Parts: sequence; structure tokens; C-alpha cells
Amino acid sequence: MALIVQKYGGTSVGSVERIRNVARRIAKWRAAGHDLVVVPSAMAGETNRLIALAKEIQPQPDPRELDMVAATGEQVSAGLLAMALLELGVKARSYAGWQVRVLTDSAFTRARIQAIDEERLRRDLAAGVIPVVTGFQGVDAAGNVTTLGRGGSDTSAVALAAALKAAECQIYTDVDGVYTTDPRIEPHARRLRTITFEEMLEMASAGSKVLQIRSVEFAGRFKVPTRVLSSLTDPLVPVEEEARAGTLITFEEDPHMAMEQAVVSGVAAQRDEAKITVHGVPDRPGIAYGIFGPIADAGINVDVIVQNVSHDGMTDLSFTVARGDLARALRILDEQVRPHIQCRDITGDDRMAKVSIVGLGMRSHAGIAAKMFRTLAEEGINIQMISTSEIKISVVIDEKYAELAVRVLHRAFGLEQG
Repeated sequence: MALIVQKYGGTSVGSVERIRNVARRIAKWRAAGHDLVVVPSAMAGETNRLIALAKEIQPQPDPRELDMVAATGEQVSAGLLAMALLELGVKARSYAGWQVRVLTDSAFTRARIQAIDEERLRRDLAAGVIPVVTGFQGVDAAGNVTTLGRGGSDTSAVALAAALKAAECQIYTDVDGVYTTDPRIEPHARRLRTITFEEMLEMASAGSKVLQIRSVEFAGRFKVPTRVLSSLTDPLVPVEEEARAGTLITFEEDPHMAMEQAVVSGVAAQRDEAKITVHGVPDRPGIAYGIFGPIADAGINVDVIVQNVSHDGMTDLSFTVARGDLARALRILDEQVRPHIQCRDITGDDRMAKVSIVGLGMRSHAGIAAKMFRTLAEEGINIQMISTSEIKISVVIDEKYAELAVRVLHRAFGLEQG
């Protein structure tokens, strides 16, 4: 049978009873003849609790020591899950990231995986043992414990699946798949049977919270078929049924994909956006670098960028950042940029949202942008900024219109229809 990597999120292992249910599900797959490697997150809320404890001791925790503290959450859930499997008579053994040797760089709190030594895991698999490997963590070349940042357990699971050449990586969470939009906003949102990595990456970058964006990048790069499933269903549902459930994230050329992609596959909204405008800057070479260089040096990510038409050698430049970075970005611009570029003013607005439509079919269909803009105009929603890629169109609008925009676009592109 197949080798499968299963990842369980914090909600899935949020209590002793849920850990037991996860163990029952794993045992069912093992009994069906599959080899399994399991990656649990920390129990729901545990990482936040550990970080809060660290901040009580040190308001700005040392990154290396913070990783030592934060990594313990996954070790607890891995050990408990291994115990639950042993109680069911299933051979299992838990491992921390440094024991498997998930080698990362030394960027504490946001490390990136460089290599995985899968030899120990393969020995266990050959002996009929299920390895339970902590997600979210690894070790650098100097032996320091590192963590991969928020949502890093998804990345751990996909990386292990890539290293082991697993047939599939199954991500169990508290939702039963990827939807055309957030069902909490649009009740007629529909679960997608399949979606391509390219579309999922754009959806994740546009605000869909189902999968962490780095895990989607990893899965696409190493061509790891990835399935999103719910862990809150009956753990004893037949394997044959569960294997077809959820949403499979796969490749455009996959023979199981429809011959023709939908024009638009989904609508996503991101509400933690803030807009900064630098007014009256000289329109000459080097100005953009003068503005964005200090922002990048501070580790602040910039999303949508718009430069207005130049008049009399002067222009306005607007861009978006995460809302939590607004105050810091404005301070950097005021202290480091304003004295050098002699702009007229710098303003910020933290009441922005980004709404995006995504779909591979946009490559071969004209008029999609016009339809999107007309739909929003008919609802009186003003577009402040526009950004496009080959398969995505994003608009920045006033936050108060975000949910309305999602609903009307979902309806306009017929996404409620199967």
C-alpha cells in the first residue's frame, strides 16, 4: 500500500479525547495496510500560552530562547499521541525535530528547512513502527533548536512527505477542505474537490487561512499531492471513503483534473491591510529604492504597490503593508526616508482590506477584470488599488466593504454552482 504523511492541527489534538480520536484514525489507516508518518501541531492555544510566558519574563524575548520554549508544545502532543497509539496496540515512537534531524538555517522563530535525514524514519517504517514527528521545529548546524514560524507544522509535514517521496500528504484540520470562499462570509460557498497548487498559492497569499503559504510553496516545488481533510468527522469512517474526501491540491496536468478549469475558482479576503501613501516625491531613478530599501531592511513585507502618473516631475506612491506593521513603517519613512527624498507628506490608513479572485481559467478568458470592477461599482464599492497576476486580480478597498465584496463577487462568477 501507500506511504502517507498525516498532519494534525492544534484543534485536532486540542484535548485528550481528540488525541484519542486521532489515534483511532491513524490506527484505521495502518490496519488498511498503509505506512504512516504523523506530524502533530501543539495543542490548540499552547504556543500562544508559551509565548505569553516568555514575554512575562522578557518583554522582547531572545529569539533563540523563545524557540527553546515554543518548541515544547509540539513535543507534548507528539508524546501524547504516541502513547494513545500504543494504548491501541499500534507500534509508534515520537521524535523531536532535532532527533529526526530536520536541518534548518539559524533564523530563529522563522527558520527555513534545508534538509531532512529520513534514515531513522525509514528504519521505523520497515519495522512496522509509526513515527510521530513534531511539527514546527528543527535544528540548525550548531545544534540549536529552531522553529519555522506560525503554521510551520504544515511545512514540516510537506517537507517530510517530499523527503520520503510519500504518495500523499494529508493535512487534517477543523475544516473539511478548501472552499470557494470563507463559508462564514458566504453561506453558499462550495467545497472544491480539487484545486491546483498555483491556485492554492494565490488563494493563500490573498488571505485564505486553510493552509500556510510556505507549505503550499514547498508542496508545489516538490510535487507533493496534498489533501485537506477534517479531523472532526467520525474517525472510523472507511478509509476508501476518507481517501476521496476533502480537497486535493494537485497539478494542472493531473489527469483527474477537469478538462476545462473554472474561470474563477475562489474569492479570498484579507482584512489586516494598511495603506501608506508617500505624497509628492520626485519622479527620478532611485526614489523607489530610497523608499522601499529601509522598509525591507526592517523586515516589513510590502504587498500592492501603485505609482501615480507624474505631473511636473512629482508623483505619489502608495503601497500596502500588514496592519500590525503600519506604525513601524511610518516611523521608518519619517525618520529615514523623508529627510532624503523631500516628499510633501506621508499618510497611512489602517482600515483597508484586499479582496481577490483566483482561477486558472483567467489565462484564457477575456473580460474577467471588467466583470469584477463592474460588480463592485454596482455596489458602490470604490477600488483604491489594483494588483494582478496571471491567475489573480486583487483590489484594495475600504475594510467595511470586504464582506459585501466577497459575497457579490462569489455570486457574479457563479461559484455557488457545482
